[in-house]
Amino acid sequence: MVVYVRTQGARIIKEGRHLLVRKGDAVYHTLFTYKLDQLVIFGNVEITHQALAQLMRYGIDVVFLSFRGRYLGRISPPESKNVFLHKRQYSLLGNETFTLRQVRAIVAGKLANMATLLMRIKRSRNVSLASQKAHEIQSLIRLLFQAESVDSLRGYEGRGSALYFEAFGRGFIENQGFFRRVRRPPTDPVNSVLSLLYTFLMNRVYAAVRVAGLDPYPGFLHALDYGRYSLVLDLMEEFRTIIADTLTLSLFNLKILKREDFYFEEPVREEDFVQDPGERIADVSRDPIGLIANGHGDSELLDLPEQRMAGEMPVEDLSTGKYPVKLRDAAFKRVIEAFEQKLTTSFHYPPAERQLTYGEALIFQAGHCRRVIEGEADVYQPVLLK
Repeated sequence: MVVYVRTQGARIIKEGRHLLVRKGDAVYHTLFTYKLDQLVIFGNVEITHQALAQLMRYGIDVVFLSFRGRYLGRISPPESKNVFLHKRQYSLLGNETFTLRQVRAIVAGKLANMATLLMRIKRSRNVSLASQKAHEIQSLIRLLFQAESVDSLRGYEGRGSALYFEAFGRGFIENQGFFRRVRRPPTDPVNSVLSLLYTFLMNRVYAAVRVAGLDPYPGFLHALDYGRYSLVLDLMEEFRTIIADTLTLSLFNLKILKREDFYFEEPVREEDFVQDPGERIADVSRDPIGLIANGHGDSELLDLPEQRMAGEMPVEDLSTGKYPVKLRDAAFKRVIEAFEQKLTTSFHYPPAERQLTYGEALIFQAGHCRRVIEGEADVYQPVLLK
């Protein structure tokens, strides 16, 4: 079970054999640690020492996100003790034949899923551009088997993603202002939801990789980099379209998310400070970092005051701005609920010869990746959207 805690100012405390999420005298949740697989904490939520010790004792993966969903860090169960498996992971990074085969399979799965979703959009929305881009992506898939280097495969993956997002926006019944993938910051509602869902997905894939006993850092498609979970990002690729992208389309087309569920986060302007400094004391306490986390207006506050949100801006104009478009609190909760419901959806998975939920498929694929690394399976087989 995965539990999300978003009550700002709450404390997670230990009481007996379970944990309580409390704020003042009110108890918001009772957490039974023996049932927990992952605890996801947003923003200003405190964990007492005893509660944290309880979570660590039960090996619960604790993920810390900003209030708006940006990944900050985690407290994970102890690393797998299988040093021989980890040694093999790193040794395979120098095996050009293995790396090429692994990357080709990952990219082929991602491109195939993107082409399939675009063909769905063509059938349901009668959008010729979706069909055109799907065929272009399918042509790239054929080129994968002629590629002689990982860099070439990465190039095809990048080209395929660009083609995909040129047509992805046509899958929405109403214009949501989406024209291309924009990540930091997301400047329209669709990109905002995609970024949030990709963060949720990354955390679940990370947990699956750890369940499989693999080291999350050495990947193949994603190059090694300091602090990068390259293997996690590799195994995410096939699931981005299957889980996050299809869910985003459903959230908007079924009107679970509407225009009023988003706001345009405009930073404090310099001229706003030309007043009596005493009048700004309350604002300073709300924003301890002074909106200077970076130079791009992409600061992630724990709890931005409602009066500082410019929520009146039309959705059509959001994509042209440079400031973040973010979800309001009630809509944020609906996205979490929809994501968890998506992961409990079952489908027939041929390699397992049985029905699996998408959440189970994440774990199965991480285990499959381990079997490939250990030489028990020849080729990695990604999950394909039908």
